[in-house]
Amino acid sequence: MRVRLLGPIDVVVDGESRPVRGLRRKALLAVLALHHGQVVSVERLVEGVWGDDGHSAAVNTLQRHVSYLRQLLGHKTSIVARPPGYLLDLGSDGTDVEHAESLIRQGMRVQDGAAAAQRLRTALELWRGAPLADVAGLAWLEGQAGRLEQLRSQAVRALLEVRLELGEHAVLVPDLTQLAEQQPLDERIHAQLMLALYRSGRQTDALGVYRRLRTTLADSLGIDPSAALRDLEAGILRQDAELSPVRLTTRPKVPAQLPREVRGFAGRAREIAWLDALPEVSSTAVVAVLAGSAGVGKTALAVHWAHRVAGAFPDGQLYVDLHGYDPGGSRTSPADALLGFLQALDVSPQQVPDDVDARAALFRSLLSERRMLIVLDNARDAGQVRPLLPGAPGSVVVVTSRDQLSGLVGVEGARPLTLGLLTTGESRQLLAFRVGADRIAAEPDSADEIGDLCVRLPLALVVVAARAATHPQFSLRALAAELGDSRERLDALAGGDPAADVRAVFSWSYRTLTPDAARLFRLLGLHGGPDVSVAAAASLSGLPGRQTRHLLSELARAHLLVEHAPARFTFHDLLRVYATELADTTDSAEQRAAAIRRVLDHYLHTAHHAARLLSPQRGPLPLTEPEHGVKVERLADHHVALAWFTAEHATLLAAVRQAAGQGLDHHVWWLAWSSHTYLNRQGHWHDWAAVWQLAVEATTRLADPVAQAAAHRCLAWPHLQLGHSAEAFEHLRLALALDDDPVNRADIHLDLGRILTQEDRTAEALDHTCRALELYRSVRHQSGQAFALNNIGMASVDLGDHRRALECCREALALQQELGNQDGEAGAWDSLGYTYHHLGDHAKAIDSYQRALDLYRDLGDRYEVAATLGNLGDTRQAAGQPGAAREAWREALAILEDLAHPDADRLRAKLHADERPQ
Repeated sequence: MRVRLLGPIDVVVDGESRPVRGLRRKALLAVLALHHGQVVSVERLVEGVWGDDGHSAAVNTLQRHVSYLRQLLGHKTSIVARPPGYLLDLGSDGTDVEHAESLIRQGMRVQDGAAAAQRLRTALELWRGAPLADVAGLAWLEGQAGRLEQLRSQAVRALLEVRLELGEHAVLVPDLTQLAEQQPLDERIHAQLMLALYRSGRQTDALGVYRRLRTTLADSLGIDPSAALRDLEAGILRQDAELSPVRLTTRPKVPAQLPREVRGFAGRAREIAWLDALPEVSSTAVVAVLAGSAGVGKTALAVHWAHRVAGAFPDGQLYVDLHGYDPGGSRTSPADALLGFLQALDVSPQQVPDDVDARAALFRSLLSERRMLIVLDNARDAGQVRPLLPGAPGSVVVVTSRDQLSGLVGVEGARPLTLGLLTTGESRQLLAFRVGADRIAAEPDSADEIGDLCVRLPLALVVVAARAATHPQFSLRALAAELGDSRERLDALAGGDPAADVRAVFSWSYRTLTPDAARLFRLLGLHGGPDVSVAAAASLSGLPGRQTRHLLSELARAHLLVEHAPARFTFHDLLRVYATELADTTDSAEQRAAAIRRVLDHYLHTAHHAARLLSPQRGPLPLTEPEHGVKVERLADHHVALAWFTAEHATLLAAVRQAAGQGLDHHVWWLAWSSHTYLNRQGHWHDWAAVWQLAVEATTRLADPVAQAAAHRCLAWPHLQLGHSAEAFEHLRLALALDDDPVNRADIHLDLGRILTQEDRTAEALDHTCRALELYRSVRHQSGQAFALNNIGMASVDLGDHRRALECCREALALQQELGNQDGEAGAWDSLGYTYHHLGDHAKAIDSYQRALDLYRDLGDRYEVAATLGNLGDTRQAAGQPGAAREAWREALAILEDLAHPDADRLRAKLHADERPQ
């Protein structure tokens, strides 16, 4: 059963297409399908299906539409009522959108060129026309249709790139010619067309494409082609041997981290020419510093130029927002920025050094023979930038900052460029891009007056242009008068301080808000994370969720927030500064502290609920009741819980830091506890360690030895995963010294056994595990006994005592099944498989591993799925099933690579050794 959205909306059941009748029914199915596997609130459904026309009566109509769709799908359980709304469950078939997205991700990641092309072609075949075309007119779905069209365009471009790499130059010429005609300003498509023509023996035609593009760029934008395109033209003229066709079968992984291209970028021709002229030959990497005041367009220019020249950097592009002027002081440290870069360059977490200097050295080594483009956005000072600079020539670094970064200029030889305000012509051009050239041509004087009142500051102009674009009935003269009528605005603009100018523009938008929306905007400045959900915003404000959703929509319409993902909102750093300033001057310290406490309660109680879904065997924490007005999300099952953790990952880390800064030490360690299972299973080792380090400090301040012992014990886990055995042992030693509770001491001995097992000190591991079992039995702790028995069984296998291993693992399995612990049962089946494998009973080993796999897959524990698949492959190989073994290993490797887990290296080596000719 599959729902298809990439064309007319329908349902395919047993290979037969079933049309959906009625606009609202189609819209309802589309909204549920685009959130497949997630609970969608009634409020969200009404808004998506009825738009601004949604009203209370729509709820009853919604229920009737749900009944119709259940009959159409053929299963009552296909749409499940789960507070606060409904969940669509299509099983493994899912939607054509999910299938397409998966194929495109695989096609852009797989190294084999032919395999990549096959996946991308298969993905594109899923489009049967314009996506969601039969629900046009509904704002949210139209936005999703645009996203799906962009997804198709991304796949088309990726397929063209792969086919060029595979040598299909001649057959690509017609397609590339058509695309170049449709997108006359797209340099990358024109470069591909030039290369395809040249490699097809049509040098003259290739040069003609370049000449036409050069004329088009000059006439439309007043600029020349990029340096990369000029180099390609020169290479074609001299018939450069490097341009000869080379058939590629594999593609290296190339990071492409640039943010989305800036829509409606205008002006800056002189600055673009300056960037184009950066020297190509230098003894070190070329570093450019774009400096200027807040809102002057530094990031927009850097990203726009980077997209223009990305093709000249075959080894990829790296990007990081350093948050140098974050109002909450949450700057991106060089260590964190390097961690992100190293992971993008395929360095496993275990191989990332702890020391920032060591990370920088590894980064420089990796880039020593690469040509990469690196954008370091919003830098605070030279010290934040220096560790991120490559040492060898070939790469180009663009740094943006409000500071001149004279230290980089003087010591590192960076090339500085200060951005000023736009010219009158550029200001008018920016407005024309955003409100329409006809409108500007009809009122040119008013357009110039708006530019002057905004001091031709790009960010201020964007805010005003957004208001003009969303109110096409307003004349530009009226908007200019409205802007000029504000005495405070005129005072601010007269001051000539661009930061004050932006504040004035923001105040104009702010004063149009309803009182509740204005209050919510102020409080959002106190939120520590990169974005905020509706439930979190409702908790921050203490208002009902439905009312909060409308207030967030009001803020988005005023362009003070952006809904960058469905029901998730964010805003620009300057808007965050402005909101924080307003909160500081408008709301009392008590009101601000209460809002922070509410939103931290939201994250804590929801995370605790989600953690119990991921690991039901963990006992609940003694949490205090949430503050009045806190909205705790009730998640349906462990799948929804995992999705919630994934969406809130960065925000939860910020919440832990904010709780520590507010002195809410109980929140710190409770949040760490609640995030523990997720961070472990997903392989976020560094984040895991950072969170528990804060929890150790918090529990120390609380003078709670039991909590402190638990924090030390949990901090040992990420240290172990990162290869820091000594640190792991030390934290477990501290935990033992702090806690006299027999169950907790048993847990610590169990962990010591795990560490010693990984270090191949099996006899010592068995001793600690047996001590744990004795302690568990002394207090009749069945769950602990089950885990201890399972670990004793595994150690016994390694020591050759297979009979004892079988007895212990069977006893562990029976206990876990009796307790209903699915995670523990899966582990017991895996251990039984390991035991049977060493006994030579391959049939029973395979059956045991398969049972473990089924349970782990249902839990969504990707790492354990990969580990069990690896074991299953070993048994199938030993059983004389090499094809099935390789299939299991390949599936495991794909998961481990996606998790960036160090075990991938071992499995990759095993596959290569197995596939090597004998």
